Amino acid sequence: MAEKDAVKLYIDEDVRPLLAEVLRQRGYDATSAVEEGLVGLSDEEQILQATKQGRALLTHNIKDFVKLHPKFSTQHYGIILSDQIAFKILLRRVLKFLSVAKQNQVKGNLIWLGSFD
Repeated sequence: MAEKDAVKLYIDEDVRPLLAEVLRQRGYDATSAVEEGLVGLSDEEQILQATKQGRALLTHNIKDFVKLHPKFSTQHYGIILSDQIAFKILLRRVLKFLSVAKQNQVKGNLIWLGSFD
């Protein structure tokens, strides 16, 4: 899955870091704030961290990131929003999203993961 236009994920601290591990086992490029020791950063700092790494940010913190999106939309590599749902449903949706999404389509956009059911 090392396609040049594949979406790379940065999973913020609100999402279980296990998701990044499972995605890597399936060949996707994913990391988490928890794994990187970046817990406790502000939401803006999380966006900047994901952007610095060229990654789309996945979060359950819908309200705050919807508000931040306009400020960072010309910089970030995508903000993917999901309700807090069972892990297996989250994994299924993320896998479906990653199977069809391209980095150039995601960059600068706010994406609702619920539409990938």
